[in-house]
Amino acid sequence: MEMFDLLAQRARVSPTHLAVEDLGTGRTFTYTELNREAAAFATAALTDWGLSAGDRIAYLGHSRAEFFAFLFGCAKAGLVLVPLNWRLAPPELEVLLHDCAPQALVYTAAFSATVHTLAAAHPTMTLVALDATDEDAEQLAQLAPASLTANRFTRSYQADLNAVEPDVSAYPPRDPDAPWYLLYTSGTTGRPKGVIQTFRMMLANYFNIGLSVALTREDVLLNVLPLFHTGGINLFSTGVLLVGGTVLIAPSFEPDQAIEVLSTRATLFFGVPAVYQTLLEHPDFSGEKVSAVRSWSCGGAALALPVAQRFVDMGIQVRTGFGMTETGPAVFLLEADRVLDKIGSVGVPQLLAEVRLVDPSGNDILDQRAGEMLVRGPGITPGYWRQPDATQQAIDADGWLRTGDIARRDSDGYYYIVDRCKDMFISGGENVYPAEVEQVLLHHPDIKEAAVIGVRDERWGEVGRAFVVCHSDLAPEPEAIKQYCRQHLAGYKIPHSIAIVPTLPRNALGKITKQELRDATV
Repeated sequence: MEMFDLLAQRARVSPTHLAVEDLGTGRTFTYTELNREAAAFATAALTDWGLSAGDRIAYLGHSRAEFFAFLFGCAKAGLVLVPLNWRLAPPELEVLLHDCAPQALVYTAAFSATVHTLAAAHPTMTLVALDATDEDAEQLAQLAPASLTANRFTRSYQADLNAVEPDVSAYPPRDPDAPWYLLYTSGTTGRPKGVIQTFRMMLANYFNIGLSVALTREDVLLNVLPLFHTGGINLFSTGVLLVGGTVLIAPSFEPDQAIEVLSTRATLFFGVPAVYQTLLEHPDFSGEKVSAVRSWSCGGAALALPVAQRFVDMGIQVRTGFGMTETGPAVFLLEADRVLDKIGSVGVPQLLAEVRLVDPSGNDILDQRAGEMLVRGPGITPGYWRQPDATQQAIDADGWLRTGDIARRDSDGYYYIVDRCKDMFISGGENVYPAEVEQVLLHHPDIKEAAVIGVRDERWGEVGRAFVVCHSDLAPEPEAIKQYCRQHLAGYKIPHSIAIVPTLPRNALGKITKQELRDATV
């Protein structure tokens, strides 16, 4: 299927239906309004901001309703959107800007200081203030090089969009595999990689997860995930917009606000384990209160078994899924009626995803042993932005993507993510999967969170080191925790050292960043 103007077509079919609402600013867009905003964005970008088809335009800011005007506006203009991780420091952002070389940067007022820092190194990059103020314009004008006018260098988003007469009709069909937007990986193992996202990937994601969740125009999604991440864009926002539903955009996850929306408006929710854990701990959260939510899903990591069981006890079936930025993202999603008997499973491969498990020699594993998971299908990225070597290493000639995840398949064909290849360590010649040890630790009544890494050991090569967060200040002694592990694990899997810590480092999605633990251990 060719790339088509999804937003223009949806505006034709559902013109007055609410498309997006910003829970932070209160701004709303019907499908007609969102299509016009996207068309105006495309026109302003090409006529006022100095961009041409194929150019990149970056966004630095918290989640906003206008983001989807940027996204579909780029599709209309043939531009490539680059959502930037607002949690990064200016030097880290500079690495990304150097890599993608955007011709323009849209930003919110909260990041003015960061933009001032970045702008000096990018004198030809047009800056577009989403929340433009006179002070912003005055400060940024001082940074403009003599060869550029202040008007060209700094633009007001709203003023420029108000000044154009956009063409709201649908654009002609285009190449569905052309870069649409870039999402940067964390870069914990080296240079960050810009994962190319395409229209075909979005459609595949809808088939892989939208049909499984049975999205309809009556659905209302509460989106608390950051929009610089594939989860925030595609789980399930683009799918909901495809079918004509409503997306409620939260600037960030605030438990009080989330519970209020879940109890009054939302029918869909997608979260990560840290979000679900926070909901459980909130005194106002109950299954009865949020009974109108018909679909609960989780990604990033599987829920700890005790947490999953507590939701089941509330009458809430949280469906675990699996995907990656490189897979668009959805590959797996567990059926709601298997949550009880397949706890811990990510389900089976969805409609447009092929999956293999292979041993270190690349041979297929057909039994229930663990192996590296390979994925193929139309949801797979064409590659990494301007990194052909990295693309070739990740995706073979037959289109199989090496996920870097170790998984196993049970006798019913259900998959379980065992661990990341890079997290596994070898102790005394035996493979140790930290995720298995972490699950045991999380069953301890006093332990709230756990992370295990491998550290060097003269005798065993590597041994486990556990970091645990306890429910209260009355933490058990490390030796008592080891004794508990001995009841459930083979000796070589038991952590040799245990650190009781107040918190664990996490990324923007609430995922534990083990590289920080490794760096702190060296």
